[in-house]
Amino acid sequence: MSLKLRPLSIIYNQKSGFHAAQQSEEYEQLLTYWTQHGFEIQVFELSQHASFDDMMSEILVRHQQTDFRGVVVAAGGDGTLNAVAQRLMHTDIPMGIMPLGTFNYVARALHIPIDVVQAAEVIATGKVHEVHVAKINDHIYLNNASLGLYPLFIKKRELYNQRLGRIPLHAYTSGLDVLLREHKSLKLSVTVDGQKYPVTTPLIFFGNNQLQLSDMKLRIAECAANGKLAGVVVAKSDRLSLLKMLWKLIQGKIDQASDVYSFCAEKIEVGCKKMQLTVAIDGELVEMQSPLKFSVEKSALKVMVPNVTTSI
Repeated sequence: MSLKLRPLSIIYNQKSGFHAAQQSEEYEQLLTYWTQHGFEIQVFELSQHASFDDMMSEILVRHQQTDFRGVVVAAGGDGTLNAVAQRLMHTDIPMGIMPLGTFNYVARALHIPIDVVQAAEVIATGKVHEVHVAKINDHIYLNNASLGLYPLFIKKRELYNQRLGRIPLHAYTSGLDVLLREHKSLKLSVTVDGQKYPVTTPLIFFGNNQLQLSDMKLRIAECAANGKLAGVVVAKSDRLSLLKMLWKLIQGKIDQASDVYSFCAEKIEVGCKKMQLTVAIDGELVEMQSPLKFSVEKSALKVMVPNVTTSI
């Protein structure tokens, strides 16, 4: 590798459409642009590697063999970003974002353009920004983590996506479907900054993305921006109450819904008699051992963001 070139490693999921045949011209345009900006490019397709950890270890070695750390680019949805970010935390290698998901909350919160050509410009000419990363046991979440109904929403949403295509509307239709069919509650103990509360809830939600929480019109959005844990718990599980809650969510008035409580904390622990819990983390389902311990790693991840100065 020439010492004059900076390494750029692109990690993409074939399902995201990056490097698709119908987008070959745009793909070549991106590679040419990055090459002109002094990058030596290597592309890693997730399905072609038996082990994600082995692939990331290879990438990290590539970026640590030169004085120029370069950029590791995650091209995909928030699930792909989560997996890459987990390995880049507490390193001096910045992550670049090519937003190819449905909602792209991580990119939008950092003012990274959704247009792939403009996002490529940010990767090449932007600045490094340190972001807070929330953690649940050994997993991180850039957007949210939740228990109860939300993991069921995820399962149902994927069925809608497979049958009808991946569009934002399915997030709501899947939610309505689940509420009409299933509304079981979890019996939990929630310890918030040392204070323990018994909770019976169909849904408990933790957010790390200020933009997503703002879109939901939650007052705790600023809490996440300041590097604290932001949580929401629903106290009623009857079908009518849950339907009213969904309607308030669609209206952007979830904070006005009765029996919906939000809170802000430095440390949270969620216990349950069940030894294993299904947790939705950035849109992916993970089986985790109880208790669940939540914390925030402040300024733990370096990300390339637009190189602009904004007045405060």
